[in-house]
Amino acid sequence: MAEGNIQLQPGRRPGRRPGGGTPQRTLLPLRRVSHLSNSISCWYCDFKSSVFNEPLFHFGRKYSRWLRIWFSVGMGFSLTTLIGVTVIILLESARALNLYDGIPQLNSIQNGSILEFYSPVLKYSISITDVGYMCISSIISVLVHELGHALAATSEGMQIEYTAVFLAVLFPGALVAFNNEMLQMIPRVATLRIYCAGVWHNAALCVVCALTLFLLPLILYPLYSHGESLMVLGVSARSPLNGYLSPGDVVTMLDGKHIRTTNEWKEMAYLLDKQVLQTTKQYVSNKGYCVPNLVIAKSKNAEIVDNQFICPNGLTLFTTISCAESSTINDSSSNEIGYQLTREHIYCFPAKGVLGEKKCGDGWVNSVKNDGNCLCTEDESCSTPIHMPGLAWAEITFSRPYSPECQRVGNKMRSSYNNSGSGENSCSGTFVFIGDMMSMARSIWLTEYQSRWLYGVAYIPAVVEKLLVNTFHVSLMLVLLNSLPVYHLDGESILEVALCCFGSLTPTIRKLVLQSSLLAGTLISCLFIFRILLLVIS
Repeated sequence: MAEGNIQLQPGRRPGRRPGGGTPQRTLLPLRRVSHLSNSISCWYCDFKSSVFNEPLFHFGRKYSRWLRIWFSVGMGFSLTTLIGVTVIILLESARALNLYDGIPQLNSIQNGSILEFYSPVLKYSISITDVGYMCISSIISVLVHELGHALAATSEGMQIEYTAVFLAVLFPGALVAFNNEMLQMIPRVATLRIYCAGVWHNAALCVVCALTLFLLPLILYPLYSHGESLMVLGVSARSPLNGYLSPGDVVTMLDGKHIRTTNEWKEMAYLLDKQVLQTTKQYVSNKGYCVPNLVIAKSKNAEIVDNQFICPNGLTLFTTISCAESSTINDSSSNEIGYQLTREHIYCFPAKGVLGEKKCGDGWVNSVKNDGNCLCTEDESCSTPIHMPGLAWAEITFSRPYSPECQRVGNKMRSSYNNSGSGENSCSGTFVFIGDMMSMARSIWLTEYQSRWLYGVAYIPAVVEKLLVNTFHVSLMLVLLNSLPVYHLDGESILEVALCCFGSLTPTIRKLVLQSSLLAGTLISCLFIFRILLLVIS
């Protein structure tokens, strides 16, 4: 992710003075220009402007006292972050090299890897729309970063040469150029404030994004309801739910649990997927339905192919369980199909045929207990589906509040479902999904906001929310990257000036510590990024 940098005045040698630091850099090397002209090449193009020079300088000088206090706090934050991020990178690298073996006090760190914590996020597929959000978020984050450098410089009385936006390969960025001669003359603390300003502003942007996300439901309350159910904004053409759900539908329940947030949707899908991964054989579910015995008697028998039971014509495998079996069937070792179930115990039935029937078994999230007795009557049997290896069984309940018919009739969510044996009608319905839960959960675009007036404007809070989330993550990434002691990033300049503040260090020792830290930090950071790439590819 390309970030802006602070360029030097052309024609000046970027020499170093004690405590003066190196030329300010972030993610791209410095460029020298002899006059204010735009640059265009195969891999780089920019647009320079001096329009903001005077406004930024006057603002910085007018509020210089408050800005220095602001950036002094940022200086302490950046130095603390540099130490913290360096320690985290060292711990992750030690974990990757298995250096914790034989050290009991550090073995527990292996179970708390940052990469393992974020691995589900890193493995998510990225669409073209996501790339667009990332580009916009990058531009915002980089502009805020460079604004921090510019305001910190002008508060110290430094003139800005020009501002610029650029595109390096495919990565957008921005930069602020100012007079390097004045940078050499100001005190070390002032120089450190300028170098730390970018990291500090990105950290402040993260706080602003987090607070806005937290207050967004309150801000949009007059126009949107929040946290009641999930609205479908888009369904992928390759989604297994394509044809069952469409934009404007509202998902109310997943496998019997009321879903109000996208996090609950993901967590529930992950829980169901985790249950599937516990076995590689056909197994009996602990989620049953009270099916009339007459219906079971008219069902078709299963067939045996390659030592597995199958049903013809898209029907689903079912078997009946007793009350005692429903309480012990949670154990995966006891519910795998073996020789205890014969062909006579298994029958085939349409999956949607059981929808609307009473639920039995203790596998449902909102399971109902009846003093230890079965909920099914004497004329009913607790029938449970037989899962195929790698496939999950889940009920999805939805409504269509924005359809013209439902708005005209004035039906409420799920009101018709309660009177429907199959769980299907024009305003709401329920269907069974049998397949990969994680791919299903990622294949649709959901939002927690529902418009109080028109469906079309439901996209606005979803777009704002996603932009805030992406800006938070990009800005946080810039904080972490520029806090590392790595060549050509803010961390290099911050570390160099910070070392100059230790008068007990000779120039030779100071240079040796700086170069050793930068070399080690760069190598370790490359190793860390390489591990992330391997995690994404795998």
